[in-house]
Amino acid sequence: MAHTSHRFIPLALSSFIALSCGPSAYKTVYPVLSDGAYDSEFPYRSSSQQLEQIMESVKRISCIAYYKVYSFRADEKIKLRNITSDLLDRFDDSSVFTNNSTSGTATVIYSSGRRLALLTCAHVVGFPDTVVTYHINAERRLTDNISSIAFKKRQSNFVAMLPEGEVSILAIDIDADLAVLGTELNVPPSRPIPAFRYPLGSAKELDWGAFVYLFGYPSGFKMITKGIVSNPNKDRHGSFLIDAVFTRGFSGGICLAIRDGIPNFELVGMVKLVAAHTSYVVTPGREYGSVEFDSSVPYTGNVYVERKTEIEYGITQAISVERIREFLEENSTLLSTMGYSVSGLLQSSPKGS
Repeated sequence: MAHTSHRFIPLALSSFIALSCGPSAYKTVYPVLSDGAYDSEFPYRSSSQQLEQIMESVKRISCIAYYKVYSFRADEKIKLRNITSDLLDRFDDSSVFTNNSTSGTATVIYSSGRRLALLTCAHVVGFPDTVVTYHINAERRLTDNISSIAFKKRQSNFVAMLPEGEVSILAIDIDADLAVLGTELNVPPSRPIPAFRYPLGSAKELDWGAFVYLFGYPSGFKMITKGIVSNPNKDRHGSFLIDAVFTRGFSGGICLAIRDGIPNFELVGMVKLVAAHTSYVVTPGREYGSVEFDSSVPYTGNVYVERKTEIEYGITQAISVERIREFLEENSTLLSTMGYSVSGLLQSSPKGS
């Protein structure tokens, strides 16, 4: 009897463990997975296949704008109203060329035949056509005398991992910080280029602590990260904050929430910027390169003022999907006349607003 009872105990425990891991246990441990709301818990099942599929539609974009710069001395007292073609011709010999570059993330929202359209942030591609700087007087106040004026001559927007990387700006809204880029390939791609296929959700339904996935290219690296939502509905469009770490290159990355478990992803927004503060520091001239200075010896060379931006990591701002939808609807006719139809993307989740 002792031997028999000794064998019965582990059998009973095994039966209890097996029952605990059954479907009824998931309903107990995850009671809100069917409440119709966005999930706030970490996904309890694998989502690798869906995440990889989504990431195929997310691309790295690099932009560079080329400027021709004219400079003027303070005693020449050149005003903006004085800028004419004749004046610029006089100063052409002293003009120089320079460039400004950015990088970010764009998502393919339309892919049909040889045509592609991508969604990104306006500040990634929106270089100004003209940049003007002014002289400062002896009282350190800004004057209306121009120090330099730069005219954009050309801009290149290159999307990595496309058969032909160059794209153009099809529609842009600086205030909304949204832009649609597009291209018509010279030859059809050897295989279809994946476009984002999940429905648009509703950022206004996000609550404190909602779990989200972010897709992008921080510092040029292809990455997926996660975060939780704070301060939902911070404006009339439903924008929100995320605690995810944001690095340069992530601008334009899509933000997806999950409604009632994997694989119910919905687009709820796009990350645009991170909180930061700017300061000005005095530094040695660039001619010193990587020379190290002895802090115990006074520095006597030329000094320059540099603008330094320090990122406050963990406070990432997102554009709501409501604002994205509004932007696409406002430009749908324009995009359609150019051969790009985004009507398929404008489908909503059945639960979305």
